[in-house]
Amino acid sequence: MRRLCVLALFAAIPVFAQTPEISFTSDVNVLKYPDSVSIGEVAGVATDSKGNLFVYTRTGHPTISLGTSRPFAHAGSKLYQFDRNGRFVREIGQDSYAFLVAQQVRIDPQDNIWVVDQMSSMVLKFDPNGRIQMLLGRKSESEQVPARGLDAPPGRGRGGAVPGAGAQSDIFQRPTDVAWDASGNIYVADGWGNNARVAKFDKVGKFIKSWGSKGAGQGQFNSVRGIAIDAQGNVYVADAGNKRIQVFDGDGNFKTEIQNIGSPSAICITPGAHQVLYSSNSNPPDDIDNGGEIYKLELDGKIVGKFGRAGKTPKEFGTVNAIDCRRENELYVGEIGNWRVQKVALR
Repeated sequence: MRRLCVLALFAAIPVFAQTPEISFTSDVNVLKYPDSVSIGEVAGVATDSKGNLFVYTRTGHPTISLGTSRPFAHAGSKLYQFDRNGRFVREIGQDSYAFLVAQQVRIDPQDNIWVVDQMSSMVLKFDPNGRIQMLLGRKSESEQVPARGLDAPPGRGRGGAVPGAGAQSDIFQRPTDVAWDASGNIYVADGWGNNARVAKFDKVGKFIKSWGSKGAGQGQFNSVRGIAIDAQGNVYVADAGNKRIQVFDGDGNFKTEIQNIGSPSAICITPGAHQVLYSSNSNPPDDIDNGGEIYKLELDGKIVGKFGRAGKTPKEFGTVNAIDCRRENELYVGEIGNWRVQKVALR
């Protein structure tokens, strides 16, 4: 009788399958820098349709003039282009007024280059030739150094509403990412500050609406780190502070959420008929030895597997801030903690 009771007890305990480990290789020397080019924290990495690589890095010499006149700050980050073989091609936007603290670089379907800068609170669009085509947001009249903390009060939204409570505004506070739907509408993750929202613009940059506020409920965010859009126009938002990815339709209506993938930061959705989602459980700057793995998921949230861990050697990751997944099993990973780009091939 005692043996039967023990068997019954064990039968009642649910068995959780471990997340499969995905075998992979990595190349930490994929980029060939000339002696004149320096590299810092890699905040963004992206590829275009020709295989060119773009790296937005926190390197350079920020310059600020202080006094009674308007302070100016620039050149704290650099945008580099490399060819498909990793050879250096050029610097884009050299000494740009908006390049302060690199946050992200993305390439749209027309191969335009989009840069998200956290400190200037701007999103910039360059054409494939490196010429400015559009500016979203606006650099503030003065800059606080270091940048404002997560709890610093931003400016007010339209009608005087308080940002972080659903305020409608085309001005950002420390944005983190940008994405587009099939119609060319622009979605900005805004982001690190109290705005805690997604802002939507039409294809020519006219503000449409925003959704989100600070909190833990459906449609609320605690540090919006990344954004991606699937072929059906669903918007995936990395809600890192709440340890989930929230999914919305293009108008901001909540659909579902994805959990059990750590604290998602960098996210990316592959193109093609069968799309998959990559999400990094990026270890925070104050705890660099934990987490670090990258998850591969179906769009419904089913976990396919994971790979990597926190660390400094090849096949380990240090505060991943960007993932490029133009090809499903060939990724480029940008690391803030290790100041590098890794090319990852999944087996």
